[in-house]
Amino acid sequence: MKLDVIKLDGGKAGSIDLDDALFGLEPRADILHRVVRWQRARAQAGTHSTLGKSDVSYSTKKIYRQKGTGGARHGSRKAPTFRHGGTYKGPVPRSHAHDLPKKFRALGLCHALSAKAGAGQLVILDGLDIKEARTAVVAKAAKELGWKRVLIIDGAAVNADFARAAANVEGIDLLPSIGANVYDILRRDTLVLTRAAVEALQARLGKGDVK
Repeated sequence: MKLDVIKLDGGKAGSIDLDDALFGLEPRADILHRVVRWQRARAQAGTHSTLGKSDVSYSTKKIYRQKGTGGARHGSRKAPTFRHGGTYKGPVPRSHAHDLPKKFRALGLCHALSAKAGAGQLVILDGLDIKEARTAVVAKAAKELGWKRVLIIDGAAVNADFARAAANVEGIDLLPSIGANVYDILRRDTLVLTRAAVEALQARLGKGDVK
């Protein structure tokens, strides 16, 4: 697959050959769904908690005699049937993460890249070098290029000047190539890759390595 390469000012900067194994697949929703679920499960805090019968603060004295009251038999005010009593089998802090094979995660990333390429939502940039590291410059460039909700992926290290200038521009997310992931790619309308990002992703996914 061959795509045109542009500059931040909209000018042309040649073309680039993209690996069909990464950008030319037929996207499968089931693969993308599994990888996104894996990502979101890992991101879930899992800090939900409640007090059980042994955690609430009450006296352990038997509240009334066992028989002869005409009511149910109770031995503790901490029982779940009482107000402010402990919760029976309530949520406890835990991890929601589950395993997903590394090769499957790499495949999911390839399908996400292919989905953007197939939908015409993939843009290749020559680089992120800008003359002035100013928010107004980046905002103007994004507006002229028609970028509203965009994810920009750079090489191994993100261009510091561009990152500083784009920090306050609404709708622009910036990641290094190692941070490329299925969820962030799919949730944005446009995916922008620099030449360095394309080289890094092709080297990374060509070996089936994903983190």
